[in-house]
Amino acid sequence: MAKRNITAVKTTRKAAKSTKPPKLPKAVAGAIEAARDKKGEDVVVLDLRKAGGFTDYFVICSANNARQITAIADSVTETLKREYGERPALAEGADKSEWVLLDYFNFVVHIFSRECRAFYDLERLWGNADRYEVGDEEGAGSRR
Repeated sequence: MAKRNITAVKTTRKAAKSTKPPKLPKAVAGAIEAARDKKGEDVVVLDLRKAGGFTDYFVICSANNARQITAIADSVTETLKREYGERPALAEGADKSEWVLLDYFNFVVHIFSRECRAFYDLERLWGNADRYEVGDEEGAGSRR
């Protein structure tokens, strides 16, 4: 897998504002990279540590069709197993073709179709969490 540098921009409900990107755990950054390698779109990280969540982070992304949802989920699962020795405690939704949830205890990866993501609207539901839009920037320094 090609290594890319990941940058995040913190946004708030009031106005988009750029801050220093968070130092994400390596497995979370690996999940983001694996999703982006399979063309996951609109990748967002919600930092739930101060929001009273049951996990530390949500990684949320969109896919264009059921086949891409499966490809992203497989890529995340394989990458985290191979590079970080992480296996999901729970994987749900693969048979529904609209969303997949991969629960790694400290973080949860959500892969949605666009319609399903709009319906569940986790970003609004967890509106008190810090929200980071993820982009990649070539040559911005290593994430490790």
